[in-house]
Amino acid sequence: MATATTVSSAPTESSLTNRAAHACATIANLIDGLQPLFALALRIYVGRVFFMSGLIKLSSWSSTVALFANEYHVPVLPPYLAAIMGTAAEIGLPVLLVLGLGTRFTAFAMFVFNIVAAASYPDLSPAGLKDHMLWGALLMVTFFYGPGKIALDQWLRQRFAQPPDVARR
Repeated sequence: MATATTVSSAPTESSLTNRAAHACATIANLIDGLQPLFALALRIYVGRVFFMSGLIKLSSWSSTVALFANEYHVPVLPPYLAAIMGTAAEIGLPVLLVLGLGTRFTAFAMFVFNIVAAASYPDLSPAGLKDHMLWGALLMVTFFYGPGKIALDQWLRQRFAQPPDVARR
């Protein structure tokens, strides 16, 4: 005796749920694929801001020293030394950040530098303060999530990391 089964042409709730879950997973995978580019773009954006500031300081050194002597109130350091250290940080650290070399350390150093810069300038406008807050937040994203796959840190890790079984011996 044969039994007849009815096949419904309407999609079941379960298949709709499966399709929605599959669509969400596909979209999430596409977004995950963009993460390395986003991390690089973030590093370039923040690095450019600091690097350009350093270039401006280098373009007129006497003005830079005068700013550190009269406008910026860097605690503890004499103005000339603060000008040298600040300019060196604004030129060197962004290069490391963009290259993704020592990225987490660099992001943290730039975060601290950013706080000192904002705190040392008493005439910082509310808009300027918001800029410093944005840069600090972006630096912390890099610090906590790392540089992404497009970074020298990643290349060095892949090149020089020992396989797990070799490391245990």
